[in-house]
Amino acid sequence: MIIGLIAHDEKKELMTEFCIAYCGILSKHTLCSTATTGKLISEATGLKIERLLSSRHGGMQQMVSRIAYNEIDVLFFLRSTAKKGFTDDTEAELFRLCDMYNVPFATNLASAEAIMLALGRGDLDWRNIMNSRSQRPTLSYDDFPFNF
Repeated sequence: MIIGLIAHDEKKELMTEFCIAYCGILSKHTLCSTATTGKLISEATGLKIERLLSSRHGGMQQMVSRIAYNEIDVLFFLRSTAKKGFTDDTEAELFRLCDMYNVPFATNLASAEAIMLALGRGDLDWRNIMNSRSQRPTLSYDDFPFNF
């Protein structure tokens, strides 16, 4: 499975600790992350992580694109709780596409742990069967509410 990892600045340390705790499970999967988050996790765990651009420079849009093209099976996105009710267009699109394509995603530690344990047990292996990478959805620019 391909696992996406994103963390707001205030949650990068928590994401790193989470990945240290579940390094054994994560090591059995392909990982991709936004730049700084991936660097911190990789340095702390030794895990091989494909690093996208930083969030500020298009990394979130890259993750959105990968979800749209069925290239992410699980997403862990630890979000800041400091921004009350704030979700930008890119984050909203990320959540919408996860819902649309049945990509399990976690936005806090409790849901992340539940999904991680399910991954470890093989409970999410249905993604490999139901979502063959050879059957990618056809999208147009009109499917996105913002411009890349």
